Amino acid sequence: MRNFALASSSALLFRASSHRRVILAYPSRISTASRLSSSAAQRGAGTIKAIVWTVVLVYGAFVAYRIIPPYVAQYQLTDKMQEQARFAVVNRYPEDQVRDNIFKVVQDLDIPVKREQIKIVDTNTVVRISMDYTVPVDLLVYHLNLHFSPESENHSLI
Repeated sequence: MRNFALASSSALLFRASSHRRVILAYPSRISTASRLSSSAAQRGAGTIKAIVWTVVLVYGAFVAYRIIPPYVAQYQLTDKMQEQARFAVVNRYPEDQVRDNIFKVVQDLDIPVKREQIKIVDTNTVVRISMDYTVPVDLLVYHLNLHFSPESENHSLI
């Protein structure tokens, strides 16, 4: 005679293989009450965990919103500096004209750079443009200073 048990959420099923008889036995109320109290405790911990993760994700999105634009502006400025260095070599622009062109781009991108901070070295064979600047970023609980040093250089073919 073989007996085996299958557990379900509401009842236990006992089967005897030789008699083909099914007996249903329901668990007592005490075990049901203890099951409910443990699941209620688990639900509370899950809610706090969900709130904490939501706050972390929202703050991460806020930090990205505040930090990514200075990096994009720096990339655009570097691209424009390379373009101006190429044009300055080919067209023989004076230093003041190159500085004015770069300063116009700096103002359009809202980068905190003064005109005097743009350094230009212009020789017969090389035009080198560089600058250093710092962008302050307020992250509510922390103040961050992002330091950038874009530079560009272009050599003459002759």
